[in-house]
Amino acid sequence: MPNMHTDLPRLLDGDKAEWDAFVDRFTPVIWAAVKGSLFAHTGAVNEEDVRDLVQAVFVRLVGRDFRLLRTYDPRRASLVTWLTIVARSVAIDSLRRRRLSTVSIGEAALEIPAPPPVSNAGIELPEGLLSPRQKLVLHLLCDRGMEPSEIASILGVNAQTVRSTVHKAVVKLRRQLKEQR
Repeated sequence: MPNMHTDLPRLLDGDKAEWDAFVDRFTPVIWAAVKGSLFAHTGAVNEEDVRDLVQAVFVRLVGRDFRLLRTYDPRRASLVTWLTIVARSVAIDSLRRRRLSTVSIGEAALEIPAPPPVSNAGIELPEGLLSPRQKLVLHLLCDRGMEPSEIASILGVNAQTVRSTVHKAVVKLRRQLKEQR
């Protein structure tokens, strides 16, 4: 693992050699964070997208005279942790911007792979018990660990609609479980 020490005051004063060393040291950290975020939220990784987002992280760090980088506080987190959070935020913001243009449920369903078959632990769910939208929302919520607001952005609806969809699906599942007892 590369030496993670950096002379931040020199870097913030515009020392090119320190900036070059910073980029060399932290590109692997930022690359891993971006790639992990993309995979966690989409299930796939396009190396070109990762490269573009890593570049976007560095641009964001230096923008407005290192405004973001100047907010780093070593008392609150290590530089690696802080950069990881920044990189993940840039990746997630990028995904949100891409998905905001997606409006119809049909288009959103094409972007997200169908949920994998689930082991129902001996519970038989009749075909058609849950609507495709309910299955998709439950998959994103439970299997992917997404928040209702993130799901709402993907589907082009508000978060309350997502919560309502979850509630209706849970009611159907509870009813089915009671019938099977």
